[in-house]
Amino acid sequence: MVGFKVYRRELKYKTSKLIEFIDITRDVEGVVGESGVRTGLTHIFVPHATAAILANENEHGLLNDFTELIRELFRPGGGWMHNRIDNNAHAHLAAGFIGADRTFPVEDGRLVRGTWQNIFLVELDGPRSMRRVVVTVTGEVD
Repeated sequence: MVGFKVYRRELKYKTSKLIEFIDITRDVEGVVGESGVRTGLTHIFVPHATAAILANENEHGLLNDFTELIRELFRPGGGWMHNRIDNNAHAHLAAGFIGADRTFPVEDGRLVRGTWQNIFLVELDGPRSMRRVVVTVTGEVD
């Protein structure tokens, strides 16, 4: 008999740089495995206004390119109005454009992603002692 399940787990990470990409793919795959869901969806969400979730290739040069693009488009210390309050407008702006979440299918109990597609927590206002990532897996179970 097939049933339906919702499985939620919170992952925690420490960051060490102003802008940093942390590959969380294996951790998310582990949550999918723990869930027992055979067919469904995995939602990855970061509940922070100055961090984001990105799906892309884990290649050093590309991650450096992303970092430079973020610095160029969302200049830290730029003349942003929000900097009058917190001096981190760049992080809020970049997080808004990258996005706080991603959703992936689950098939045969495994996360479905492209060959070169990894999942990253993107720190935009670090370093931080803790960033939370909420992983929710929903779908059919045996």
